[in-house]
Amino acid sequence: MKREVIERFISYARMDTQSNESNEDCPSTPGQMALAHKLAEELGSIGMEEITVDKHGYVMATLPSNSEKDVPTIGFLAHLDTATDFTGKDVKPQIVENYGGGDILLNKDLNIVLSVQNFPELESYRGHTLITTDGTTLLGADNKAGIAEIMTAMNYLLQHPEIKHGRIRVAFTPDEEIGRGPHKFDVAAFGASYAYTVDGGPLGELEYESFNAAAAKITVHGVNVHPGTAKDKMVHSTKIAMALHQRLPAGEAPEFTEGYEGFYHLISMQGTAEQSMLQYIIRDFDRTQFEQRKAHLTAIVEEFKLTYGKENIVFELKDQYYNMREKIEPVRHIVDIAHEAMSGLGITPVIRPIRGGTDGSQLSYMGLPTPNIFTGGENFHGKFEYASADNMVKSVQVITEIARLFEQKA
Repeated sequence: MKREVIERFISYARMDTQSNESNEDCPSTPGQMALAHKLAEELGSIGMEEITVDKHGYVMATLPSNSEKDVPTIGFLAHLDTATDFTGKDVKPQIVENYGGGDILLNKDLNIVLSVQNFPELESYRGHTLITTDGTTLLGADNKAGIAEIMTAMNYLLQHPEIKHGRIRVAFTPDEEIGRGPHKFDVAAFGASYAYTVDGGPLGELEYESFNAAAAKITVHGVNVHPGTAKDKMVHSTKIAMALHQRLPAGEAPEFTEGYEGFYHLISMQGTAEQSMLQYIIRDFDRTQFEQRKAHLTAIVEEFKLTYGKENIVFELKDQYYNMREKIEPVRHIVDIAHEAMSGLGITPVIRPIRGGTDGSQLSYMGLPTPNIFTGGENFHGKFEYASADNMVKSVQVITEIARLFEQKA
C-alpha cells in the first residue's frame, strides 16, 4: 500500500494543475482536465463503476455496495488543482527514505534547506518516508495526496471484498484553491448522504468548522497631475488607499491571529496616483462577528466616500462561504464515525477549526454535509511543502475504516 500511494501521488504531483483566478472558465487551466481524464482511466482500471468526467472537469465514480444492509451512500472528495501562491510547474518530488532527523537539503545548487529550526515539527517524522520538493516549486500534496489516498483506498476495498461497505461515491473537483470548487458540482448526481474531503494536513486532523468568508475589493480613483504643478490639484489614490487600510485594526491580520480568531487580510495592493486597488478577504468563525467585520469595513469605506466623493471610492463586497459547523452539527455522527475510525487505528484525532476553507464548506450548504480529514502533508502552498508517506497510508486506512463503520452501524 505504501508503495502504491507514493507512486500514485508522484505521478499526479508531476502534472501542472495550478488554477488561475483570472480565467472564468471551469476548469480554469487545461492541466486540471488532463488530470481528470487520467484519474477516470485509473478508476476504470481498478474496477470502479459509473465513471464520469463532465465538461467542467468534475470526476465522479462509484464503488458499489457489497452489503445486504441499507447503508447510507457516503462520498470522498479531493481537488485537482494546486495553489496559486507558488509555482507548480515542473514539480520534481524527492523521496527521503527513513528520515533520520535534522535538516533536509532540497536543492544543493540553490542551497535551499528544509530546516528543523524553521520547521521544528520535522523532528516528529524520524523514521518516516518523506516526499519533498526540490526547492523550486510547491509539491502539490494539497490536494494530490488526498487524490492518491482516495484512489488507493478504493483499490484496496475492491481487492478485499471481505470488508463490507455500502455504496461509495468518489469525486475529484477543479478550482478549489480559487474558491470555485463546488460551484458547478452536481450534488444530486453525486447522490451521497454524507461526504468527507480528504484535504487536511498532519496526522489526525479532523475538521468540521471553517471560517465564514467574504471577499472585498476597493477601487480608489484619484487625479494625476505633473508633480511640478500638482499643488492643490493632485489627488493621490495610493495614499488614500494606504490611509484607508490603516483604519483597520493592525492586530487583526493573519500574521497575528490563530485558533478561533478572525482577521482582515490584505491580499494585494496596487496603484498609481490616478487609480489604486485594495483586495481583501475577511474571515471569522462566529457569524455575528463576521457580519460585524463586514460592517466595520463598509463604514470605513463610507467615511472615505464622504471625504473624497462617492464616485471616487468603488466598493465590492461578497460572501464566499460560511462555517460548515452549522450544517454538520445536526448530523454530528459523521464526525463521530471519523473520530472512531482514527481512534481504532491508534491515531489521536485532532479536532480543530480549519483556518481556511475546503470544498466541504460550500458543499455542506448545498445539502451535502462534508467534514475534512487529514492527508499527511505539511507546509502547503510553498517550496518547503512535504508529505509523510507513512501518514498517507494511515489516511488510506481511515478512509477504508470509515466505510466499514458506516456498514457496521447501519
